[in-house]
Amino acid sequence: MAKKKIIVSFDFENDKAYKLVLNMWNANPNFEFEFADLTPDEIKSNDISRIKAALTAKINKSSYTLVIVGQNANSVHKDSKLIGYKNWINFEIAKSKEKGNKIVAVKLNKANQSPDELLNSGASWAMSFTQESILKALEDVQ
Repeated sequence: MAKKKIIVSFDFENDKAYKLVLNMWNANPNFEFEFADLTPDEIKSNDISRIKAALTAKINKSSYTLVIVGQNANSVHKDSKLIGYKNWINFEIAKSKEKGNKIVAVKLNKANQSPDELLNSGASWAMSFTQESILKALEDVQ
């Protein structure tokens, strides 16, 4: 079976540990979690247009977008006007919707506010940040 081509949208400053867990699951041959991670490494630039281009290129190569909804997933970024969205997560979701990616989201805490762009996105929700729940959501997404 071909690996799912996934980009992971998350708050790099606050939630990167969860992205690392996904990478560990993916690398462990004893887990049934396998995906082609197309998430860019840290983009070492302050140029908003370069960041947008790098993210858009990765989104365009993916078929799925996995959104990790942490405490700050819908917070306003200092460069929101230049980004064109409240923050980078909302930008990534919007571009994923434009591209037609299947979207899966998982809240790290049920009290966390969902990013605005998840509304009407047809996202499938993982009920917890567990391998089983995320795999089920990836299978169930329309």
